[in-house]
Amino acid sequence: MHALMRHLHDHASTATDTTPSMVTRGLVLDQGWRYDLTLWIGDTLMFRGQLRVMRRKTLDLARIQPGEAVLDVGCGTGTLALDVGRQVGRAGRVVGVDPAAAQIARARAKAARRHVPVEFQTGVIERLDFADGTFDVVLSTLMMHHLPASLKRQGLAEIARVLKPGGRLVIADFPRQRDRQGRVARFHACGSDLDDLTALVRDAGFSQVETEALRPGRFSAFPGAGFVTAVWS
Repeated sequence: MHALMRHLHDHASTATDTTPSMVTRGLVLDQGWRYDLTLWIGDTLMFRGQLRVMRRKTLDLARIQPGEAVLDVGCGTGTLALDVGRQVGRAGRVVGVDPAAAQIARARAKAARRHVPVEFQTGVIERLDFADGTFDVVLSTLMMHHLPASLKRQGLAEIARVLKPGGRLVIADFPRQRDRQGRVARFHACGSDLDDLTALVRDAGFSQVETEALRPGRFSAFPGAGFVTAVWS
């Protein structure tokens, strides 16, 4: 089962099949329905549902209200963005961006099938194609560890630009491999140092920066997760 989850990262790349403007220096997972299948199997058998718990925690921390505009950066196949779409309702707006064409195609198909009006488009964190002050909330889950430090800084600057004054940011990521102990240390995916992420968010000009942790599952291989929340002044 660990080999199955490893497949997600072993078949990743640092570029996309879209136009040159969509090429990113971050890691790209471009697997569409295979990605969803792998995560479903992994969360059911390895993580005992803890990925779903992490998504719910992300939404709770974001305090999303009906009618708000929300951006999910690195949205993958759109699972979290679709949950957000149900929260903001028809009066709100939800956009998911990801550099991988197959992920976006899968996300659009899921949104159409479930009749949830979420917009999905190919895009990269270093060049978000939105006007200044567009969104009330920006989310980033399990993608910061795909980025080199310089790209994290650039991406956070872009996130700050597209947030409204008083807008909220929620970042969720796995802990670094070196910080894991026991059976969860075998889980392949990389992670982020929570202190480093917090410092980068503060350096980007955010205020009210806080952190929380979701502990590893006692009877699962889930490595835990760290959350950074912040407000754009």
